[in-house]
Amino acid sequence: MTKNEAIGALIEEGQNWFLPSLSVDCVIFGFHDGELKVLLLKHRHLNMWGLPGGFVYKDEPADVAAQRVLQERTGLQEIFLQQFHTFGDMERYDKEFHNRDLKKDGITVQSDHWLLQRFVTIGYYALVEFSKVSPSEDTLTEKCLWWDIRKVPSLMLDHKKILDKALQTLRMQLNYQPIGYNLLPEKFTMPELLKLYETILDKKLDRRNFQRKILNYGILRRLKEIKKGVAHKAPYLYSFDLNRYQEALSVGLQGGW
Repeated sequence: MTKNEAIGALIEEGQNWFLPSLSVDCVIFGFHDGELKVLLLKHRHLNMWGLPGGFVYKDEPADVAAQRVLQERTGLQEIFLQQFHTFGDMERYDKEFHNRDLKKDGITVQSDHWLLQRFVTIGYYALVEFSKVSPSEDTLTEKCLWWDIRKVPSLMLDHKKILDKALQTLRMQLNYQPIGYNLLPEKFTMPELLKLYETILDKKLDRRNFQRKILNYGILRRLKEIKKGVAHKAPYLYSFDLNRYQEALSVGLQGGW
């Protein structure tokens, strides 16, 4: 079966498998070389990029659908995943846009076809360790790549709005929950953790105040090891105390940044 035939079969049978008018879209954040990254897909035939997403099967919860999409795109199974908003504006779906895309695959459908109807999408954001991800495209896309959050290309439909809302939610989370366990390697330095916070918040933080505050939360363990291969004084390595970290996720932290 050719790729176009596979797409045609999916479209014809999809209404038997998926919930009509409901989808999930996932904003997958990673951190690498001091930059916050987001994983994007380039769609076939279109010079446009979009967020990983998909339809919800009739026999699965929405959260499971999002986990399935994330696993397919990253190769990871255990991912920090949080639902952050539902997008249901009338203008968010462009029937002509999708119809043109289908015709480029040689597929013609009726105007009332399920795939051309308005879709409400549930937004999820995920935090992953960059080095562990194996980006993977799907049948409908030709590329799956990381983009610097400050250099994101033009996105299809309302995906820029979804991305902006996810980033806003992540920044708000920093005021009451810890961040880092899912984005940093197992061992890291205090400057690396500071850089992560500054990159997400898009602002400079006072180094001494940051270190004092983050240590007072009790979620870090300072290791006996030091960072190797650095030009200046080697900083100590830290790791997260997972029990204290999980507790902080559930009960929250005091104060903001």
